[in-house]
Amino acid sequence: LTQIQNLLIDSLLGTKHVENAAIIKLQDQSVWVASPGFNVSAQDAYMLISAIASRSVQVRREGLYFTEKDYKCVRADEYSLYAKRDDEGVVVAKTDRYLVVGTYNQFMYPSVCVEAVEKLGKMILFSEKRKKIDYGGTVD
Repeated sequence: LTQIQNLLIDSLLGTKHVENAAIIKLQDQSVWVASPGFNVSAQDAYMLISAIASRSVQVRREGLYFTEKDYKCVRADEYSLYAKRDDEGVVVAKTDRYLVVGTYNQFMYPSVCVEAVEKLGKMILFSEKRKKIDYGGTVD
């Protein structure tokens, strides 16, 4: 396992309230790393990126189709997307270059999944901004 895959497994799946997790690159809409057995298709990656980028009323009204399931959008803003279906759901946190994605099932607490995904997203975002400073870039 790679260092980033270990981080994904430890910080998300390690909570026991994230069923599956992935990090998607925004630039090329590809999956950078995913938990074992979690297959995020190119279409799924595109749908998540489009949904969080638009934060549109359409996503809130029509919902989200992800991993061959329909979800109802319960939150969509500049940095987060939460969607649920019955007792399961998907949580997405956006950084400058990535989407951190976590799913939960009926035996897990959605709030713990949200907290874990958002925390990893903030950690990655902080790391991205720190690299900009370290290499002489600017921070927005």
